[in-house]
Amino acid sequence: MKVLMINASPHPNGNTAIALREMEQVFAQEGIESETMRIGSEAIRGCIACNSCAKTGKCVFDDAVNVAAPKFEAADGLVVATPVYFASPSGTLESFLDRLFYSTSFDKTMKVGAAISVARRAGTTATMDALNKYFSISGMPIASSQYWNDAFGRAPGDTEQDAEGRQIMRTLARNMAFLMKSIALGREKYGLPETEEHAWTHFIR
Repeated sequence: MKVLMINASPHPNGNTAIALREMEQVFAQEGIESETMRIGSEAIRGCIACNSCAKTGKCVFDDAVNVAAPKFEAADGLVVATPVYFASPSGTLESFLDRLFYSTSFDKTMKVGAAISVARRAGTTATMDALNKYFSISGMPIASSQYWNDAFGRAPGDTEQDAEGRQIMRTLARNMAFLMKSIALGREKYGLPETEEHAWTHFIR
């Protein structure tokens, strides 16, 4: 099994990386392969609604989004982690996820999603709410932990002192591993849930 982890921090060894490393260790113990992509320092622009992806199968802007797309398709789970900026995910991450989810047509149903927010003090739950919407609109079960999926720290390395935050990350990884393995067994025995043709309702006539 595979998990793709997205680190939206511009700092390669910052507090967001510390939180993700806690998860990586648990995934390794669970026999799950994980790969981390760090996008926080990349210039990733937002979607321009050109719909080129509907024709070509990839985003018109050939950057980290197109690199991540096949990795996401092959993965059983997706973890997105971000520092908190003004009680929101980083703008880089939002642009990345807007384009990643919109430009990929593969079925995301039952891939497990998890969102992580790292902050000096506040804004973590609002950030998680924004990130969880990408999962819920795509039929992806959302992994939870023993508390909100957040960790705290301002200066690089501060999160090492957040014992509860690091424990939350380990619990999140264990719960995510359990979900992915359970879904794999369920798919084998029962198949995926039945789907209906999408009923589009547009309110502007």
